Amino acid sequence: MLDALSNGTSSLAKPLVLVVEDEAAIATMLRYNLEKQGFRVEEAGDGQEALTRIAEAQPDLVLLDWMLPVMSGIEVCRQIRRRPATRDLPVIMVTARTEDQDAVRGLNTGADDYITKPFSMDALLARMRALLRRSNAVSTKGCLTFHDITMDLAAHRVQRNGRPIHLGPTEFRLLEFFMQHPRRVFSREELLDAVWGKDIHVEPRTVDVHIRRLRKSINGEDELDVVRTVRAAGYSLDTEPV
Repeated sequence: MLDALSNGTSSLAKPLVLVVEDEAAIATMLRYNLEKQGFRVEEAGDGQEALTRIAEAQPDLVLLDWMLPVMSGIEVCRQIRRRPATRDLPVIMVTARTEDQDAVRGLNTGADDYITKPFSMDALLARMRALLRRSNAVSTKGCLTFHDITMDLAAHRVQRNGRPIHLGPTEFRLLEFFMQHPRRVFSREELLDAVWGKDIHVEPRTVDVHIRRLRKSINGEDELDVVRTVRAAGYSLDTEPV
């Protein structure tokens, strides 16, 4: 993942950054520069929208403005830290507040880092990369959530609506990969490389077998089928119909 950031090339694991900023010009500037550096970017214009987006598809890192409409960045950060699924989510507070006590308050609330406006993109990128390196080192100990599904990676347990789901090792890795990259369509070949490994020689149709097993395991009666088949393209984890 980090190699992709250093050279700007595409990667199956491009980090997703949620930019929470109500000033359109700053949000546009951040999106342009971050995408140029190989990040995927989503935006939220207020605190409540930020929490909704995080619940729908958890990002790899949040750039969080302090002064936001509806709900302040401080309160957003508090709620992120209260939720088990997002407790370890990297957060950088971005704000015009320059007093030392403001920095202390932001960090005490749970922000991992703090940068003041105006800021250098190089400095911001350096801080983001450092945080992503640290979070990547411990990511296997956290939780992943999507829609009504939760994966506890440390305990190797999966639940949907509180119902335990029993998965084989390959289905577990497949679901983990999908939940790390929700709503993105992956071809069979991409899934083989990511889940089985580039050095493992497996027929592409093997993916179809494990997708069927995964669907059978995670989709209970009257539950939405969140494994989406995209004709001639592949599969994705999504709540939207084909």
